[in-house]
Amino acid sequence: ACAPYRRLSLCNKNLVKMDTNNNDGKAKHDLLLDVCMAAKYEGESLNTYSAQYDLKYPSSGSSFTMCTMLARSFADIGDIVRGRDLYLGKKKKKQKGKKTKTKKNHLKKNLQIFFKNILDKLDDSIKSNYKDAPYYYNLQKNWWTANRKTVGKALTCRAK
Repeated sequence: ACAPYRRLSLCNKNLVKMDTNNNDGKAKHDLLLDVCMAAKYEGESLNTYSAQYDLKYPSSGSSFTMCTMLARSFADIGDIVRGRDLYLGKKKKKQKGKKTKTKKNHLKKNLQIFFKNILDKLDDSIKSNYKDAPYYYNLQKNWWTANRKTVGKALTCRAK
């Protein structure tokens, strides 16, 4: 099985390039901005991929190809943010004496840093609900639930 066109480029945008060195206390806002920018670019890119999808799968005959692609991209973004992404990513070539890295691993590390920064700014009474460091799956899930509508708007704002 291959990753669909829309999925191959999703992590190449803002999600991998997030700046995690910003410790000004705005991690949750910075994360939302980066996720929304990636969603916006993803929605725009689907305009070109829909033609390729229609050529590759002519029997689908659906007039809702774009809607399906948007829904799947939205699910992919949600899976990435919540730490449930199954796509392994392309491996970079090994450098002498160094481990092979994937964009997924880089993204996973960035998300851990962001969610640690978000957790650090929460009240102690709230922090006690999130004892799953260093992965922060519960915090990631709650962040996604709180921000999914905003991300959805960003994804669909430029899609045709």
